[in-house]
Formats: sequence, structure tokens, C-alpha cells
Amino acid sequence: MNIVLIGPRGVGKSSVGRALGRLSKWPLLSTDLLIRYENQGRAIPEILQAAAGDWRIFRELEWAVVEKIARLDQIIIDTGGGVVVDLDDDGQEIYSTRKMTALKQHGFVVHLTGDPARLAAWTSRDPGRPALSARVSEEAIMRRRAAFYHQAADLTLDTATTRCAELAAIILRHCPAAG
Repeated sequence: MNIVLIGPRGVGKSSVGRALGRLSKWPLLSTDLLIRYENQGRAIPEILQAAAGDWRIFRELEWAVVEKIARLDQIIIDTGGGVVVDLDDDGQEIYSTRKMTALKQHGFVVHLTGDPARLAAWTSRDPGRPALSARVSEEAIMRRRAAFYHQAADLTLDTATTRCAELAAIILRHCPAAG
């Protein structure tokens, strides 16, 4: 079994993942870093630029990585904020049954939450995070995805009031395979 961290951009998945790694001694894998690795080191903004801003291309790259790492055992998976979504024919976000089924098959899924307004303000200052939409605000996208995170989660924890090390300890207490 794996521990899979999901949640919006900037919520602390990477920080909690590192704390989990220290406590569990399990390796931490980042889907975003693996996508970069498998694409000649190109960062996500570069991938999107080459794809003329088409997030479908990125979601397919993400699926290829998820499909591989979901089969591993006793790892911590730090996912990108959009791992719970795919895009329909009109470009609208829909729940990603394929990615979440793969991750849940051998994974305990932890949804990390935070205030969307605060997270959107924080992540908007990071040039390494491309805009999710030219028409819809980051905050609105985070709020809309909340139902998808909730649907996928085995455990939900708020990062606003609890330190990473404490969150990691709580996750390990609840994860069936970590004990």
C-alpha cells in the first residue's frame, strides 16, 4: 500500500510528504517531478507552452506517470493539484476516474485542505505554476475541485492549523499499511 497526497496547489503536499518520509522511511515520489523527468527535463510551463496551453496534453502525461507509480508499494506519492481531474471534449474539468482508481487500488488517499483564497494568493506569486485557466480564477477552480478531492479521499486533514510533522503522524496512525 502507498500513501497518496492530494489537494490544491500550495496546500503543503510536498512538505507533508517529506515529513511522512522521515517518519515512515518510505520514499517520496512527486508526480510533477516525474512528469518533468520523463519530458527531457521540461518544466510544466514549458510543456504547456509547447502544447499551446492545452492542458489535455499535460493530463495525458500525468496519467502515464500515475499508471506507473500506482503499481509500486510502500511509497508516498505527492500529486499535482489537478491529479483528480481530466478534461472532457469541451475542455471542462471532470473527475478523473482512471487516475484516482489507479491510485486508490494500492493507495491510502489523503486529502489536504486549506483556504482557497489564501492558497490562490500564495500560488499566484510563483512563476513555476502556470495559470490553470485564462477565464476562471485559481480560487474558483480550487473550490470546484473540492468535491473531486472529497470523492477520492480516505482521510481529509486541514493544513491551516496543524504542522507538517503532526499531519504526518496523524496520517500514519490512520493508514492501514503504515502500522
